[in-house]
Amino acid sequence: VQLQASGGGLVQAGGSLGLSCAASGDILAIRGMAWYRQAPGKQRELVAAIPTGGSANYADAVKGRFTISRDNAKNTVYLQMNSLKPEDTAVYYCNADVRTWSALHNYWGQGTQVTVSQ
Repeated sequence: VQLQASGGGLVQAGGSLGLSCAASGDILAIRGMAWYRQAPGKQRELVAAIPTGGSANYADAVKGRFTISRDNAKNTVYLQMNSLKPEDTAVYYCNADVRTWSALHNYWGQGTQVTVSQ
């Protein structure tokens, strides 16, 4: 199973970016999906998470600005980021709990850089 993230880039403060992350491979089902981020010199932190059913949850720092969504038919999770701030600059990683024929595993994407300039 692989998670392929895309959509990062450079944007000015106040701008928007959208990230996507597609899972591929021997997948029976995907349970929770999430986005994390890691800024230089800081620990990786949860940005947003979305279960198979139910409501998404967000870090306080991004509530009202970021929206996580998923397309189960495409095994893809999205993160729409609006009103971006310089402090949102980080490498963003997608994460998913994937059920394969053998077991339930947790997978990480490769990370995509988001840079927000003043």
